[in-house]
Amino acid sequence: MSSITPSSDDEIAGNHWGAAFDGIKDALRLPAWVVAAALIGVGPLAQAVGHPIGAAMASTVFVWAGPAQVLFYGGLGAGMAYPALAFVIGLSSMRFLPMTMTIMQMLRRPKQSILTQFAIAHFVTVTVWAECLRRLPDMREVDRVPYFFGFGITCLVLSTFTTAFGYVLAGAVPTHFAAGLLFLTPVFFTCSICAGARDMPDWLAIGMGAVLEPLALHVAGPEFDLLVTGLVGGTVAFMIKMNRRRTTGTLR
Repeated sequence: MSSITPSSDDEIAGNHWGAAFDGIKDALRLPAWVVAAALIGVGPLAQAVGHPIGAAMASTVFVWAGPAQVLFYGGLGAGMAYPALAFVIGLSSMRFLPMTMTIMQMLRRPKQSILTQFAIAHFVTVTVWAECLRRLPDMREVDRVPYFFGFGITCLVLSTFTTAFGYVLAGAVPTHFAAGLLFLTPVFFTCSICAGARDMPDWLAIGMGAVLEPLALHVAGPEFDLLVTGLVGGTVAFMIKMNRRRTTGTLR
């Protein structure tokens, strides 16, 4: 798909604000609410370890990953040493590396600053990645970055407020209900990637992930299971895709 270069600075600004507003609207249709609901459960965890509400909200702004926040507060509650806690959280966040690499191919622009790329990487979460990976290919290249930031910032801001909401409601939110809210994210992610599957290799990769994940969890543990599943399942699906391209001349 060819990109369309705006003819003036005003047109560039208009396109950027328009694309950002589209990202905001798309996020508010459902994805942002799913992520925000999942992070309600982080608030009570922060209160349980004695953190103020501002720290709970800051954990969402700066960590921006529900499982990592659960590990953080769970580790604090268990008295885990800070270096060990940082190491465990770092391992849990390795799953974002392949997501960031794939989405960055669509968002990198000529003369783009390294700060912009760091900001893009920060906003990559499971839901933001899955939804934008599905939507960005059909957009003009000039609109992709502002759309992504509009989408991601909306999810982050709404989730920050629901983290505070959960903090205020701590004690009134049953533990099992909070855990169920956290489970909304992987459910929505699965539905999103299925909706974005376009051909046989996409469905093969999804199927490989579903089959390999329980085995990877048992063998590699919760820190590395998603990484192992992605590497093994994705590699196998890619090899089958390339073999079909050579033998049949089609990806389907």
